[in-house]
Amino acid sequence: MENDRIKVLIGDDTANFGIRLASALREKGLYAYTRRKDEKTLCAAIIKEHPDVVITDLTFEDSDALVLIKEVRSAGEKSAAFIIVSDVSNSFIERQVIENGAAYYMTAPVEPSALDKIIRGVAEKKVSKNCCNVELVVTDVIRRLGVPAHIKGYHYLRCAIINSINDFHMMDCVTKQLYPFVARQYDTTSSRVERAIRHAIEIAWDRGSVEEINNYFGCTSDKLRVRPTNSEFIALITDKLRLQLKNAEQS
Repeated sequence: MENDRIKVLIGDDTANFGIRLASALREKGLYAYTRRKDEKTLCAAIIKEHPDVVITDLTFEDSDALVLIKEVRSAGEKSAAFIIVSDVSNSFIERQVIENGAAYYMTAPVEPSALDKIIRGVAEKKVSKNCCNVELVVTDVIRRLGVPAHIKGYHYLRCAIINSINDFHMMDCVTKQLYPFVARQYDTTSSRVERAIRHAIEIAWDRGSVEEINNYFGCTSDKLRVRPTNSEFIALITDKLRLQLKNAEQS
């Protein structure tokens, strides 16, 4: 059904990019459509239509994507995840874009096949407490805790929790079993997985929602200063979600 699909607004209605991209994304099962690349037009469309994901260039004729994000958030629209596309590959610009509220920054040209995975990764779909889909539940939790989808640690952490839920023996030895397992999935090393997950947890602890952290970890304001270890973080989320999924299956 259309309401069950991820809704993607593309801030470009030209035939050579926006319309072509929307068509390619629709073939992949997404509900994609275009609007004119103009800050006021896009702002009005986002507030009225509530897309899950917005794809737009970094700059417009009279404005830019950072102004657009600020206007949309000021209007109370919180659900849309922004993917910003630019011709410039620059780490400083990327950091500024992410820190100002975008979910992902990518340089042109845009390949629909790669973009499909990114869209599904950043989309914030509401997940019911009775949902039995492990991937959806885990993704929903780590995003609500404040782990940004553009960093490697997000994907490693997501993979680690999903597989710990599916195989509780993974948590018996995180260093010798879980990290190597995740590393194999992403063709990297265990030490890089460990560092990336630690970085992801640091971001969530420093910038994430205090309310969500308290809901999962039962932290007071003083305890929030003490960040959990990777193993503690993964174990607690795994245990809570395993119980939640078990209850959902029985209901």
